[in-house]
Amino acid sequence: MKTATQRSIRIGLGAITLALLGACANMAKTPPGTPVSQVVAQFGQPTIACPLPNGGQRMIWSMQPLGQYAWGTNVDAGGRTDQIVPVLTDQHFKVLSQGTWTPQQVLCEFGPPAEKDGVGLPSEIQIVWSYRYRQDGVWNSLMYVYFGQDGSHVTRHHPGPDPMYEERPLWF
Repeated sequence: MKTATQRSIRIGLGAITLALLGACANMAKTPPGTPVSQVVAQFGQPTIACPLPNGGQRMIWSMQPLGQYAWGTNVDAGGRTDQIVPVLTDQHFKVLSQGTWTPQQVLCEFGPPAEKDGVGLPSEIQIVWSYRYRQDGVWNSLMYVYFGQDGSHVTRHHPGPDPMYEERPLWF
């Protein structure tokens, strides 16, 4: 039997999810070339903006730490957006398999993680960033991005179930 608090939390999370899904559909429909000022007026300030070599910016709107969605776009030096795309997807996480990724590059590509943690034995602690997302568009998951012991670059990444959505006994 669930407590009233647990039910309220689940109902609240469900309402937030529905609102975010609506925002996702609208944000992804923004046509390329839209002035960034118009995007900001409609969807708010980005969670993070990183400078690009061409004088533009990489912008991410993220729902982390509790949401499962984030959208990213590149903005040219003239303030025009490229296509706005969801970035917390299995397909987009595949970019981490290409080349070397520093923490700053991961931050600018996906936004801030839901969690930052260390895992492993005391002599071999690895830094791990976890991103909440919907694996295959269905499963409540975390994408674990490992930065190794020195934290300098991505060493591997993989999805796993998100414990936030797991049922727990009342005594836990």
